[in-house]
Amino acid sequence: MSLRDTEPKAFWLDDPSAPERRAQLIEHLRCDLLVVGGGFSGLWAALLAKEEDPSLDVVLLEGERIGWAATGRNGGFVSSSLTHGLPNGVDRFADELPTLLRLGDQNLDAIEETIARYGIDAQWERNGELTAAYEQWQVDELGHYVEQGKEYGVDIELWDGDRMRAEVHSPTYLGGLHEPDGTALVNPGRLSWGLAAAAESLGVRIFERSKVVSLDEEGGQMVARTGYGQVRAPKVALATNIFPNLVKRARSYVIPVWDYVLMTEPLSADQLASIGWDRRQGIGDGGNQFHYYRLSADNRILWGGYDAIYHYGNGMSEDLAQRPESFVTLAEHFFTTFPQLEGLRFSHTWGGAIDTSTRFCALWGRAYGGRVSYVLGYTGLGVGATRFGAQVMLDHLHGRRTERTELAMVRKKPIPFPPEPVKSAGIQLTRWSISRADEQQGRRNLWLRSLDRLGLGFDS
Repeated sequence: MSLRDTEPKAFWLDDPSAPERRAQLIEHLRCDLLVVGGGFSGLWAALLAKEEDPSLDVVLLEGERIGWAATGRNGGFVSSSLTHGLPNGVDRFADELPTLLRLGDQNLDAIEETIARYGIDAQWERNGELTAAYEQWQVDELGHYVEQGKEYGVDIELWDGDRMRAEVHSPTYLGGLHEPDGTALVNPGRLSWGLAAAAESLGVRIFERSKVVSLDEEGGQMVARTGYGQVRAPKVALATNIFPNLVKRARSYVIPVWDYVLMTEPLSADQLASIGWDRRQGIGDGGNQFHYYRLSADNRILWGGYDAIYHYGNGMSEDLAQRPESFVTLAEHFFTTFPQLEGLRFSHTWGGAIDTSTRFCALWGRAYGGRVSYVLGYTGLGVGATRFGAQVMLDHLHGRRTERTELAMVRKKPIPFPPEPVKSAGIQLTRWSISRADEQQGRRNLWLRSLDRLGLGFDS
């Protein structure tokens, strides 16, 4: 009953303040920098390029609408982490992690400053994050997380069950973590529209419904062709996320994993009082198959995660955005966590494809003699990290050697995914093993331990 009459669309994009459609590209243009993709990576690339050099002529091409894909379908968690969390950073980039942590903090501050400077109505709340443990093995793992935090100077507090339940009233909590400053919450749809408007105010030309169907080198320039026009530019930043990359060799580094989300109707004052949550932190739980949840500006609860679905052959059809069996599972888990909200209904259901890499964080590459740069593979923490990703793309395109480009994280690529059918078989075995680990007090089977030793580290 809680799922009756839901709107099958992303809540953030179902907004009367959404801008009007922009024009399609129907002509031949020249510019200094072409950005392909109107999600966060592309928007940051265009805006930062113009801020750095106002004389630069920048064109951005988006195949659908600004913010239409992952940018407008996520939970709106803006993390300072560039490595998909501290443990993943420790496992993969321990030697340079202090630098990555500093750059991540600076990146989060810069996002906040940009929102303020351009007056973007993005419903920004820098309230920190909680990680909730609902099994004893999760409490134990969070204790290890705190020890890692101390080693690297990260401000993390371990809370017992009483402290967690006092903060947010769920009977499932046995303990948790409080990270007071490393996460903000945002309305990602409004942030994307605000970044686009800011870029246009500086002179960036943005075209929607202008999918690039080919990218070729001609006479020392790159030529991007759409259905009705083309753009010629000496430099191209590819920010197409999980969609098939125009540099074909980049495609094997990511797979689309579908994530599903519910949004409730607004809570009444009594319902809000029954759950506490006065400081409005973002929350994730400690399972391998984890949930993430938060309050919206109008006091709805966004509830997502747990299921992570891969469809054979990198399935990307838009009809995959609705998956009733995932929504039923999520609704059951929601009312287990908050039984006092029984009777609350959900207003929106949606799904989106996450560009997952084997190291769970972004990767970069160059092509055509350095004329083209690309970034992809954020694996679900891209709302914040995309700004950093765009900076690295611009460094590459301008041939700059910077602190960012010297990072091993930037210089090295992860292990690519194998071709089908091996890819699908391995992913499904991994999903089954992760589910079993959650059922077996976190104990990882031989398959997961083997992946760990290979540096693949599937843990979410």
